[in-house]
Amino acid sequence: MSQTLENLTAIDDNLSKRHIDLDPGGYFIIYLDRTTSLICAKHFTNIIDDRGLAVDPETGKPIPARGKVERTQSTLFTARTAKELCVKILEETRPSPVTMLDHAAYLGREFVRAEIALLSDREYVQD
Repeated sequence: MSQTLENLTAIDDNLSKRHIDLDPGGYFIIYLDRTTSLICAKHFTNIIDDRGLAVDPETGKPIPARGKVERTQSTLFTARTAKELCVKILEETRPSPVTMLDHAAYLGREFVRAEIALLSDREYVQD
């Protein structure tokens, strides 16, 4: 079967709908700073409750998956490339803010997508 961009996009779109367990080490909001040509990743801590929901450590309230939430990141990571950002977060930071392999793989994919968007001057929206 010949792979087309449409077929590959459909596969990824379908996989984006699957259930994922949340990393107790926290989560990242990824964005581009075009004025400095950097990929940015804000790391936020959280606690996973007995229902599997991420809750704010300060308030104990669930953190919504959509919409704006006013929280202060614990760390801001920035880099020029996806690889540089992965090295900073996954190799140089101890203890690592990423505690699950699937979360590390997800971040790597997102950082590459962000780098491509930065280089091609396209919009980047985190999956």
